[in-house]
Amino acid sequence: MYYLHPQLFIKPEMKPTRDGFGKGLLELGAINKNVVVLTADVSDSVRVAEFGKQFPDRYFQCGVSEQNMMAAACGFAHEGKIPFISSYATFSPGRSWDQLRVSGCYSNVPVKVAGAHTGISVGPDGATHQALEDIASVRVLPNITVVVPCDAEETRKATVAIAVLPGPVYMRFAREKTPIMTIAKTPFKIGRAEVIEKGRNVTIAACGPLLYEALVAARSLARRHISAEVINCHTIKPLDAATLLKSFKKTRAVVTVEEHQITGGLGGAISECVGQNFPVPIERVGMRDTFGESGEADELLVKYHMKAPDVVRAVEKVLKRKK
Repeated sequence: MYYLHPQLFIKPEMKPTRDGFGKGLLELGAINKNVVVLTADVSDSVRVAEFGKQFPDRYFQCGVSEQNMMAAACGFAHEGKIPFISSYATFSPGRSWDQLRVSGCYSNVPVKVAGAHTGISVGPDGATHQALEDIASVRVLPNITVVVPCDAEETRKATVAIAVLPGPVYMRFAREKTPIMTIAKTPFKIGRAEVIEKGRNVTIAACGPLLYEALVAARSLARRHISAEVINCHTIKPLDAATLLKSFKKTRAVVTVEEHQITGGLGGAISECVGQNFPVPIERVGMRDTFGESGEADELLVKYHMKAPDVVRAVEKVLKRKK
């Protein structure tokens, strides 16, 4: 059973996903002395400052030097440590992609890369700080796992879970407060897509905080007697093809939802899965080959068509193609 937060559709509790990252690190620090944390002059923003206070001998402030930070973290990993590195995703893995590729993925060491402030909802920081290509650029690398938690609670679980994975991991999270959708007993396992709501007519596969928009859209569609199956695809790589294909074969229509370019992210991964295994109509909700701009988070999500009404319109479009 997939447990949703009881207040989700009444008055959702709001927290930034990055809060869950900070809590997860504190849990890990208390139980595993091999966990070390590195950051690039953004300790408060990425919620690692408290880890530094509680475990100062395992905390490293690298300054504005993301490439050196990535290389140092991979060195720690070679020596048996479990390094978590944290910065804005446009800088890490953005500027440190080469070091991640060679020192992390080619060497296949357990470096854990946390990319913060992703998506369009970074808002006033503007296009230079809005990571909308990170999943695509990292997903292509061999050996790496890619995780996009939906809320603060799932981010906490993911942080703890990725620490025991043997290879490199990229996990992305947002800056703004977003709805808490899950609770402590909500199931979560790396590599497994979770069916939240079962449906017959269309599959809506979402990742990250925009899962909330998918759920709201599904409720709106239900009032029109359109049954949507909603799936939380928190793990982009490895993609849970078995769960997804089971749903696609039932509904025969797919909509993907993500705060990322529609090319190369969740929409790209599912398109590849569909094209290779079971071709069905697919529509993708996300950023459409453009950069963002400065603005309030919700205004930008509206402008770039990533809200629940946009998901509904995508469902309407894919159902017409299905017929």
